[in-house]
Amino acid sequence: MQAINDFILAAAGQPWVLFLVFACCLIDGFFPPVPSESVVVGLAAVAAAAEVPNPLLLVVVAAAGAFSGDNIAYLIGRATGTGRWAWMRGYRAQRAFLWAGGELRKRPASLIMVARFVPIGRVAVNLTAGATNYAQSRFVALTVLSAMLWSGYSVGIGLFFGQWFEDNHLLGATIAIICAIILGIAVDLTLSRLRGRAPGELVPEDQDRPAPPADG
Repeated sequence: MQAINDFILAAAGQPWVLFLVFACCLIDGFFPPVPSESVVVGLAAVAAAAEVPNPLLLVVVAAAGAFSGDNIAYLIGRATGTGRWAWMRGYRAQRAFLWAGGELRKRPASLIMVARFVPIGRVAVNLTAGATNYAQSRFVALTVLSAMLWSGYSVGIGLFFGQWFEDNHLLGATIAIICAIILGIAVDLTLSRLRGRAPGELVPEDQDRPAPPADG
């Protein structure tokens, strides 16, 4: 166990770890399987005890990556629509796009801001914003703010839980990541309840499955 803790500490102090953070946050903006939250929260938990990497720098790098990823997703949506690839044409993906399109017409600012905290939701919203030609200047401004809030929130969770496990970086990072996942699920559930729908129920179940939206 000590060897693992030493390895984590050594890795966290390397300059390349910030490039890893940036890359994960960027890719996660349009490819949700990449676990950007886990990387940011875990490193922040290590920083709480070891002071590496620098927490403020971690916030800035994570925010830059998140902002870049969200805007790449927007550009992908504008260029390809939401039905170009097979994964987009799946039933669950199409329901997400259908819901995102409707919400963007009603409350675009709050949706873009809050969607950053829901891994799959942010991808659906960002792609749909591009596909529906939501004003790019507004989208950029909103994603600057949402990326900063998200990175600060993620680093804050890691610092909060990491300080309790100064002698066990692995345990501190693991608990911080689990708590971040639980909080993310709680946010998703709360938003779903406020929308008056069960989680993931983006359209009524008795409706026919929606056809893929037009690429334009």
